Amino acid sequence: MRVLFWGTPEFAAAPLRALIGEGSEVIGVVTQPDRPQGRSRVLTAPPVKQIAIEERIPVFQPARPKDPDFVEMLVAMQPDISIVVAYGHILPRQVIDLPRLGTLNIHASLLPALRGAAPIQAAIRLGLRETGVTIMRMVAALDAGPILLKAKVPILDDETYGELQMRLSELGALTLLEALALMSIGEAVETVQDDGLATYASKVSRDDARMDWSLGAVEVARMVRAYDPKPGAFTTRAGTDVKMFGPRVIPAAGSGDGQPAKSAGEVVATEGGVVVACGDGAAVGIADVQPAGKARMTSAEWARGRGVAAGDRLGE
Repeated sequence: MRVLFWGTPEFAAAPLRALIGEGSEVIGVVTQPDRPQGRSRVLTAPPVKQIAIEERIPVFQPARPKDPDFVEMLVAMQPDISIVVAYGHILPRQVIDLPRLGTLNIHASLLPALRGAAPIQAAIRLGLRETGVTIMRMVAALDAGPILLKAKVPILDDETYGELQMRLSELGALTLLEALALMSIGEAVETVQDDGLATYASKVSRDDARMDWSLGAVEVARMVRAYDPKPGAFTTRAGTDVKMFGPRVIPAAGSGDGQPAKSAGEVVATEGGVVVACGDGAAVGIADVQPAGKARMTSAEWARGRGVAAGDRLGE
């Protein structure tokens, strides 16, 4: 089976390695152009490009996948199937339908739930107890194609986006191989999605990642985990952005303890780490922070270095 692989970030690395490891004939890898990365803005190749180069697989980095010259080249390659994993561009119908066996996609949710660009972040932020991956046949509509296979995993209480993403990448690789095996023996069953059950997880915006201390402590903690490591949930202190990592929910003190109520966003303590009051009377302890333009550090180091003290307010 001649496989054309489409993918860009680290999430796509495990499926590509799995295809190569199983002996699939990967005839090419299509990925996004190299981009500047980090504070030094060094031009960096996507993870799947690095794998392709190691394996001596041809790499294609079109600015747009619908470019006529690029599509003409794909036709000449004669792939049997395309596999798409977080490629980053919407493929036109002509490209989706080009391979003899069509195009499959690994989506990081249990479709039809959480269609869209950020299903892993949404699953954590919504407090779901489980999520998974779906192998589906791509169609022109967003994540709406028939389903070949699903696989579920629990979401751990303290799991971050980065950690869950890697687990789902490995699960997606295994589930993809199973789906391809079923296709090869003619036993793959495709199930049409119920659009009436669809929910959506749009691309994460800056406002999505802005800390809302008026939420309950559990919700605030989920928000921090949902955007760790990228883009990083952030608040402000003295007009400067500060990203937050490693949340710990601290239940509200019992009534009648003689202590005045804390307002949402108020720093409760800094000794041993910054603790911030939330909207439900409970608080969240923050293990690490990353001020704008600085390296990640413990919140205690940040408090000492920046003079953060109990009674200060964040988010103003």
